[in-house]
Amino acid sequence: MSARENPSRPVPNPGVMEIAAYVPGKSKVKPGVKLHKLSSNETPFGPSPAAIEAYRAGAETLEFYPDGSATELRKAIAETHGLNPDNLICGNGSDELLGLLAHVYLKPGDEAIFTEHGFLVYKIQILANGATPVVAPETDLRSDVDAILDRVTERTKIVFLANPNNPTGTYISDAEVKRLQAGLPKHVLLVLDAAYAEYVRRNDYSAGVELVSDNENVVMTRTFSKIHGLAALRIGWMYGPAHIIDALNRVRGPFNLNSAAIAAGAAAIRDRAHVDEAAHFNDTWLPVLTGALTDIGLTVTPSVGNFILIHFPDGNPEKSAAAADAFLTERGYVLRAVGAYGLPNALRMTVGSAEANEGVIEALKDFMGRA
Repeated sequence: MSARENPSRPVPNPGVMEIAAYVPGKSKVKPGVKLHKLSSNETPFGPSPAAIEAYRAGAETLEFYPDGSATELRKAIAETHGLNPDNLICGNGSDELLGLLAHVYLKPGDEAIFTEHGFLVYKIQILANGATPVVAPETDLRSDVDAILDRVTERTKIVFLANPNNPTGTYISDAEVKRLQAGLPKHVLLVLDAAYAEYVRRNDYSAGVELVSDNENVVMTRTFSKIHGLAALRIGWMYGPAHIIDALNRVRGPFNLNSAAIAAGAAAIRDRAHVDEAAHFNDTWLPVLTGALTDIGLTVTPSVGNFILIHFPDGNPEKSAAAADAFLTERGYVLRAVGAYGLPNALRMTVGSAEANEGVIEALKDFMGRA
């Protein structure tokens, strides 16, 4: 018997050791420097006061298991978005739900498609389930429906589409998403990752509710980590056909969402005033940041999210993204390097507080003005 047939230690499943572990954005600066963390697309507004109150109230019942069906949270989501709660599932962040979809619908020999600069978790989950990741090139940092459809084969089982996309901030229209779905075989699952949907102010955009409602092979995932300010509690949700919700409920952990998350999430999504205020702040600062950084000679990809992608001059190491990252970090401004996304000379910046935004503008003016 060969060593392969009789290994000397436990061996991971195929694909696992091909995974490059996800690396979160930086969150530290040198002692004595005020930190402005702009690397993880967190809201500068924090959570709703109602969510904080609900979270604190949960401390009174820590001895009890949470509601395994997250009933109150699904009810609040359903009321807010006009959905049937039976078509909702909640998870430990939308990351868990993306992982469950891959676990349920992918196996060795299958393929799953995502776009060139798509969320790194897609590739991780595809490989973790022994399937083959297939990358569809983007056009001008935007998802290309024809490129995706061109890569569909008889082995394709899932297409992951972040819309808007992270880290580019770009989106494709509702008409283009519908064209994508119409071009897919009925057995191929289209996953619409709409983590930044609440920030989008475009008449031709849709998060995907209608498409999910009208089809058996489309789901939409959302998160409480962005505009709702509950990243620490890891709350995600998915809207999908009953047969997909049923399949995921059979394999998810029985108590995959804790009581504090359920209560805080329900309170947060019902506080529309807080959400509207955060969205308005983002609407104000997104064009200010884009214009100011463009004026000093940088290229900014037009974004509809709560972040911007800043491109630095090519061929000049002193003005590169890496040099800018070090320069900004020294001053307490922590942005996100995106080399792992195939964008080695760019930084992603969260729309932060007014103080943080103004500080980055001034710091980059200094950086670009240096001899």
